[in-house]
Amino acid sequence: MATKAFQKIYTQLEAITKATVALRAQGISNDELAVVDGRLAQVVKTKGDLVTLQVFAGTEGIPTNAEVTFLGAPPTLKVSDELAGRFFDAYGKPLDGGPEVEGREVQIGGPSVNPYKRRQPSQIIPTGIAGIDLNNTLVSGQKIPFFADPDQPYNNVMAQVALRADVDKIILGGMGLTNDDYLYFKHEFEAAGALDKIISFVNTTEQPPVERLLIPDMALTAAEYFAVEKNEKVLVLLTDMTLYADALSIVSNRMDQIPSKDSMPGSLYSDLAKIYEKAVQLPDGGSITIIAVTTLNDGDITHAIPDNTGYITEGQLFLRADPDSGKVIIDPFRSLSRLKQLVQGKQTRKDHSQVMNASVRLYADAQNAKTKLENGFDLSDYDLRCLDYAKAYATRILAIDVNIKIDEMLDTAWELFETYFSKAETGIKQEFIDQYWKN
Repeated sequence: MATKAFQKIYTQLEAITKATVALRAQGISNDELAVVDGRLAQVVKTKGDLVTLQVFAGTEGIPTNAEVTFLGAPPTLKVSDELAGRFFDAYGKPLDGGPEVEGREVQIGGPSVNPYKRRQPSQIIPTGIAGIDLNNTLVSGQKIPFFADPDQPYNNVMAQVALRADVDKIILGGMGLTNDDYLYFKHEFEAAGALDKIISFVNTTEQPPVERLLIPDMALTAAEYFAVEKNEKVLVLLTDMTLYADALSIVSNRMDQIPSKDSMPGSLYSDLAKIYEKAVQLPDGGSITIIAVTTLNDGDITHAIPDNTGYITEGQLFLRADPDSGKVIIDPFRSLSRLKQLVQGKQTRKDHSQVMNASVRLYADAQNAKTKLENGFDLSDYDLRCLDYAKAYATRILAIDVNIKIDEMLDTAWELFETYFSKAETGIKQEFIDQYWKN
């Protein structure tokens, strides 16, 4: 951490709230770190010589004559290949009992890659999860959230994606993780022997919520090192962005800022965009792809957090429990990847788009049949076949515990078409019927 040669110690606080302190100081810059009464803090506002500091561990017990020392620099992370396989806290300090990382010190939260240096995303990122790979194919350089209710196993899905995704590095940014979740990630990564390509930055529920605000910047600073300097494909997993936004709200409210929609700060859009816009496809092959969990309140996607997220990102992946199959699935109706057409049929089989569209249309017909059944109408033979198909489709393709390659997903879909429908009912082009319909 950079320090000033002659640090001045201030001992007169003008104001103290639950999360911040304010004092008069000269030559202080935004985001600069400081130590207040032995606790790490960060400058969040300057107005003339009045400086407001956010104290990460909270301000309880801090006296008005507390010592304040400014460190002369914003938070930094030491970047090098030594980051791989390690777990760190919100300050980039080892959590795993290992040694400090040796490397170049880089300021976190810097600007995004120059748009001039960006290329259109064009590389597929297979995850082994058909609800993603078949229906909402991921592309390197994409930014996309998981929308999920708090009781959904979204961290399990994140761990599965981390272990299956065909990338060079996975960087996990965990915000407000329970200790169980933290240990779950650690155990899964170690058991799979995949630690050499996974880097984790973790804030748990036992740590101050305000520390969560550092996690995305730490994760993305590490991601930029591997993507920009090493030309590697990097996948960044952030969970849970709702808890990140809640931490923003805590700081905003305690600074007496007037809240915007749903008690969120007025800066929510730009705060989220600053993170998501780090996603990039670089000319030399390096890339940063971001998948982030946004938990919903009673499924409400109009809340400020998912609402703003939807404007910034390139689609969304919806998790929901499927009562017919008893599985947790990626909902084909509410999920969307706005970039999937860049790789479907180009880096996957030519029948991909046709199979995807037919699968979802027939699944929609099954939902219509279910509505008819619930309202007491008679079901046709086609309706009954659709219902049987929907259960099989959810179980064998949409369920998050299905782990198969894309060609196998397509073959499975063809098998389901043949089992439940005629060739004409699928609506698929004749050239693909001729090639892939076996019976």
